[in-house]
Amino acid sequence: MTVRRPSLRVERSLQREGFRLLAGMDEVGRGALAGPVSVGVVVIDESSRTAPQGVRDSKLLTPAARVAMVPKLRRWAVAYAVGHASAAEIDQIGIMRALRLAGERALAALPVIPDLVILDGNHDWLTDPARVGLFGLLDAPATPPVRTMIKADMKCSSVAAASVLAKVERDGMLVDRHERFPQYNWAGNKGYSAPDHLAALDQHGPCELHRRSWRRFVAEAPVAGDPERMQV
Repeated sequence: MTVRRPSLRVERSLQREGFRLLAGMDEVGRGALAGPVSVGVVVIDESSRTAPQGVRDSKLLTPAARVAMVPKLRRWAVAYAVGHASAAEIDQIGIMRALRLAGERALAALPVIPDLVILDGNHDWLTDPARVGLFGLLDAPATPPVRTMIKADMKCSSVAAASVLAKVERDGMLVDRHERFPQYNWAGNKGYSAPDHLAALDQHGPCELHRRSWRRFVAEAPVAGDPERMQV
């Protein structure tokens, strides 16, 4: 099976529409049981050349390849950042709002303001519905315009690069916490629902870095009428 390599074809087309500074954005950790949800953003402009050789969606790269790719991507990008929302914040506001919070933090960390964000998937979780339309004029700064694209991490070099930066940074955060909570083997499973992690939860229960609102830990249904508090 041939895996399509990401390119800048989509980005160049959008630049011809007038969006000079483009930000590719992707999230990691959405389905994990522990740790933050993290959002990477990589900005390019018309002068950006082809992405470093080997860049892929982070899920298609080995851990060593991802780590080796990071300095190359940082040199290639006009600007880059990773934002996080903690497990406690996910419990408090729900996963969709936590994704938005992490994305807003990533954008706020950039030294530039993108003209457009390319978001992986078919749902715009970055734009706050309360800021759409006339209400958006009352609360600045607003999120840049967003274009969603299914499998953007497979098609767009900027989005693939963002996924790698987010994955490496988030994985590093879980590995750093492994020594404090070795029973969960986060160095191996990075907080996801691997068999060893689930077995440790059955034996030890959740710790402070687990998402306690997750269905793994609670029997109650999600808050009715609030899709942004639905957990995955």
